[in-house]
Amino acid sequence: MLKSEFFYDLPEELIAQTPIEPRNHSRLMKIDRKSGEIEHRHFYNLCDYLQKGDLLVMNDSRVLPARLYGEKEGTGAFIEFLLLEQKGDKLWEILVRPGKKAKPGARFSFGDGRLKAEIIETVEGGNRIAKFECEGNFFTALEEVGQMPLPPYIKEKLNDKERYQTVYSKELGSAAAPTAGLHFTKEMLAELEQKGVKLAYVTLHVGLGTFRPVKEDNVLEHKMHSEHYHLPKETADLIKQTKAEGGRVIAVGTTSCRTLESVGTFFEDMDEHEGYTDIFIYPGYEFKVIDGLITNFHLPESTLIMLVSAFLGYEKTMNAYKTAVEDKYRFFSFGDAMLIL
Repeated sequence: MLKSEFFYDLPEELIAQTPIEPRNHSRLMKIDRKSGEIEHRHFYNLCDYLQKGDLLVMNDSRVLPARLYGEKEGTGAFIEFLLLEQKGDKLWEILVRPGKKAKPGARFSFGDGRLKAEIIETVEGGNRIAKFECEGNFFTALEEVGQMPLPPYIKEKLNDKERYQTVYSKELGSAAAPTAGLHFTKEMLAELEQKGVKLAYVTLHVGLGTFRPVKEDNVLEHKMHSEHYHLPKETADLIKQTKAEGGRVIAVGTTSCRTLESVGTFFEDMDEHEGYTDIFIYPGYEFKVIDGLITNFHLPESTLIMLVSAFLGYEKTMNAYKTAVEDKYRFFSFGDAMLIL
């Protein structure tokens, strides 16, 4: 299986730079999983396709304002930090630009000294471990000083930080948004519940590895990044109940999908589980848990388009993407959505 098989040509103007208002007015491509038949709707039409007894599983991870702009103490030289993973109390693995200014022992200041940091060590791959200092709660200081870590293909400034959070985000820890959930409004979730659609949550903290390109020509040689997940007992119980009653389990986003399929693949029981997953889903994978998927349109040759191809089928997926380009759908994080049922 070659990486090049998952390439499609995307005009740059179709990469969404700003979110649609209101959230649920983005377009929705509905695809029949069996036939591949395509319908063109809007996200607010989602309710038309869901039935009483269906279960929507959403990722409630909340994005850290993980990008920090500051200066080196002593010289005032510009520095940029990107927080990747917490390693201890105010201790973080980070990406740094420019790296040559961030040797162990170097100290930096952010937000007029609201946050300070010292580089402790350089780790494999060139990342750094930094120890932060601040008065009061670290995450409060980060909310005040930090910027949203928007993907590199988004060039426009985001005026409202909350537009890169889902309306149900709760568990702080992601380096990028679980973007399929950005289309939901609170009113829409209430409407779905009124119809008898059940809502459940998992947590998977999205790492920056989600943007890392597949470098190997042979897809099977690609090593997936690892991300922390939690499947709560209430969600596991709802999945078992839904399956027993003949309902459908629909994952909102590839992150929810990877969480559910990790538990379905690596454990014999559908129960509460927490840990790290590096599951790589590509064509040939047999799905154990999900019956439907809501997702955005993903980068060419990415592990995410491979996951979609595994669920929908390769030919149907590439045809859907070709159609989306021809019909000028908006792509990637702030783009339009796809419903596969």
